[in-house]
Amino acid sequence: MSLKGFTIKNHVYIPERVNPDSCFEKKYIDMRWLEKRMYGDEEVLHLPAISNEHPHYREWRLRQQSCCRLINYLQKKRQPLKILEVGCGNGWLSHQLSRMPGAEVIGADINFTELQQAARVFNTAPGLLFIYGDIRSEVFEHMQFDSIVFAASIQYFPSLTEIISNTIKLLKHQGEIHILDSHFYNPDTSVSAKKRTKEYYNHLGFPEMADHYFHHCLSDLKAFNFKILYKPFWGGNLFSHNNNPFIWVCIKKNIY
Repeated sequence: MSLKGFTIKNHVYIPERVNPDSCFEKKYIDMRWLEKRMYGDEEVLHLPAISNEHPHYREWRLRQQSCCRLINYLQKKRQPLKILEVGCGNGWLSHQLSRMPGAEVIGADINFTELQQAARVFNTAPGLLFIYGDIRSEVFEHMQFDSIVFAASIQYFPSLTEIISNTIKLLKHQGEIHILDSHFYNPDTSVSAKKRTKEYYNHLGFPEMADHYFHHCLSDLKAFNFKILYKPFWGGNLFSHNNNPFIWVCIKKNIY
């Protein structure tokens, strides 16, 4: 799999005449280190498996569940798939998806630091490449995918309606968008959630990052043909080992 109109730096495809935004990224990476969400190459290689002593072990258990559900679902289509992961970060999920027979996977992000790590760690994986770029830009407008995945990334886009409207254009006939591992709110709970988000980033010492985190409501998807493929059990501890608190939303290009 190769692309025209791109330069390659450290195995990452970068659109010609585009320079990574190092100013915002430095703050973001500094914050990620503080949150203990930056990982060594060997750790990334084995994700979502991680030491049970790691502070985010339980979160990775949940993401492993989501990953397995998604792959099992996609494999039932019994055909090679072209997949885009938006906001792929260090590339662990893109790598897992690329292991499906015949799959071609692109991981995209505007976090150049983690993208370089993804490309470095998974550079021998067939059918997998990483692109620096905003999904809303012309970089992707001539590409078509069977599946587009937002895993723990949809909250970084200010308008849910806008990003889905733009992304759905990149789907093939009967293609699907999958949103995983992100919270959805209702209008009543979003107000308190925004307050908690500001308090969290203030506590970390990065108050400006609250302006880049958005609280979407499921009702924002009413204009699209969507289904909820997984709904959590709300009766117990949301972060127990056996209960994933995030819904799994599937949006199809054509009417079901």
